[in-house]
Amino acid sequence: MAWLQRRPQVADPVNFVSIGMNKTLLVVGLGNPGKEYDGTRHNIGFDVVEAFAKASDFGGWVEKKDMKCMVAEGRLNDTKVILMKPTTFMNLSGEAVQAVTHFYKIPTNRTLVIHDELDVNFGQIRTRAGGSSAGHNGVKSVSEQLGDENYGRVRIGIGPKKPAQIDSADFVLQKFSTKEQKDIPALVKEATAILSEYAYGGGELLVETRSFLF
Repeated sequence: MAWLQRRPQVADPVNFVSIGMNKTLLVVGLGNPGKEYDGTRHNIGFDVVEAFAKASDFGGWVEKKDMKCMVAEGRLNDTKVILMKPTTFMNLSGEAVQAVTHFYKIPTNRTLVIHDELDVNFGQIRTRAGGSSAGHNGVKSVSEQLGDENYGRVRIGIGPKKPAQIDSADFVLQKFSTKEQKDIPALVKEATAILSEYAYGGGELLVETRSFLF
């Protein structure tokens, strides 16, 4: 699949350089466990890592109860990639991320987190390293448990809230609208391409905004 290896020329890359001989990358999708949360805005991180595992022919997902997560492992070029889905609820996601980074000895700057972002409009995906949680409880938990905010982010836009007066917690736990659901394949394809570029690049994350709706 050619789109998996597309690598756009974008200025000002943030280069996550390997530390020592560690060529392992951790890619975390955030979400809530349980069938009742499937297809909700808050679970788009799960959807993306699952699609990436399938597209990249990774092994099956394995539950790591001691680390409170599901893990799938694979290798792209000479880089080992560990995909992870916490089995805690969103606001405790950092417990699993901290456990995995400690066990595999993965530094913060070799860690990438994919999550929904209410402050970014649906149709856009933004990537960066570091920054505040912007009220996202999963990101807040990860930063607190790692004691560091300088990990990579793939921020998938789900905004703006409609209706505007709806509580943010209620909005993110709703399923995507009928209109949005038609565009989810394009969203997942673009986000998966970003992960592929990140992995094949050995941990180089571009600071950019991508639009998948034209």
